[in-house]
Formats: sequence, structure tokens, C-alpha cells
Amino acid sequence: MTNNNRFGGTVLVAGATGRTGQWIVRRLQEYGLDCRLFVRSATKAANLFGLENADRYVSGSIENPADIESAVSGCSAVISAIGASVTDPEAPPPSLIDRDGMSTFARIARDNGVKKFIQVTSLAVTKPEHPMNRYHDVLNMKLQGENAIRSIYNENGFTYTILRPGGLQDGEPFRHCLQFGTGDTLMGVIDRSDVAETAVVSLWHPKARNMTFELIRSLPQAQSSVEPFFEQLP
Repeated sequence: MTNNNRFGGTVLVAGATGRTGQWIVRRLQEYGLDCRLFVRSATKAANLFGLENADRYVSGSIENPADIESAVSGCSAVISAIGASVTDPEAPPPSLIDRDGMSTFARIARDNGVKKFIQVTSLAVTKPEHPMNRYHDVLNMKLQGENAIRSIYNENGFTYTILRPGGLQDGEPFRHCLQFGTGDTLMGVIDRSDVAETAVVSLWHPKARNMTFELIRSLPQAQSSVEPFFEQLP
């Protein structure tokens, strides 16, 4: 599959060594799009993607503004699959990653001329009573991070897309119909590969412009593209 000029410029993939991030990198490569990887560990990135791509890895964290500056320099878009771990007691809390980190990331990206910012969050971020909020208020922190992105990227010439997937599953892309929706009312699961494909298509699809939406899988049915599912959006 080739780019066909649907998107030009370099895409920064943040959280590229995570399970969703790896799929984002694969789908960008499938489209022939140039990408740079923002990762905590260049060694892990090299093990996953090869030493021959080492010049594409930028090590750092969204907790460090200088690392963000280095990562976003020269990029046209960000696709971020960064999210705090709620199971690792040594990991930074969601308040530092999903709220403060994402706000800083979006601000620095915008100030460096990154035109598109695409973030993967979660279903149920608007539901404070959800059981996941027992884990350091993680969904509320994600919502506050979303709000920061929407505010920072709500300017002429800058656009955002926020994806709220259901429970993440492992599987190949294009094996299910997808359901997109707004209002945080959907419940269900989705393959990480389809989330990644949706994020990549959001780089150029007009329905993704300044849109926040939920996505889950529905009927098992082979697909050739996720683009028709964007027509479900207002």
C-alpha cells in the first residue's frame, strides 16, 4: 500500500514500543509514511524495529519538556498511544502522564508547528463512577488530558483527533466491522490493530478533524478499509 499523497511530512509516534504503538508504526509503514519514534528505551525500540532504524528513535519522556522538544522538531503530526500504567507500582501516576504530561506534550508540539495531534485515550473517560477510576483516578486524568489537547489545538491551522477505544484486544486488522460514536455511550472491545489503522487514517480523513469519538468492533466481517466507518460520525 502506498501513500498516494494523502499525508505528507513526518509523523511522530509517541509510545511506539507499546502494543498499540507498535501497530501504529506498522500501519504507517504500510502506507509508506515517514515516522519518528518517541520512546522511553531506544534499546527496546531497536529490538522491536531494528538497529537499521536507530536514527528514527528519540529517547525520552513526556515528563521532560526538553525531550518533547527534541522529539517533535521537524514533525508535521503526532500520533500518541501514551498512557499511564495502573498496574506497575513503580510507574508515574496518571496525573503526571495522562493529565500533566499530555498537556505539556500538546503545548510544545503546537508551539513547534506540529499541525495535527492524534491521541488514543479510552471509553468511559466522562464517567467518574467507573471502577477504573479507583486506580489513581485514571479515567478522569485522561479526560483532563483530552480537554487540554482540545483547548491547545483549537486554533486556525491546527487540528486534533481523540480516539476512545473499547477494551483492547490483540488481533490482525480488517477482520471486523467497526462502530464509531460520540457521547461516550458505547461499550465493547476492539483490536489494537484497528485502533492503529483508525489513528493513521485520521491523519487525512476530513471527518476526523477536531473530532473526539469512541470506537469498538461489531460483526466479524473482512474489511478492505476503515474509512467507511468514519461516515458514522456527525
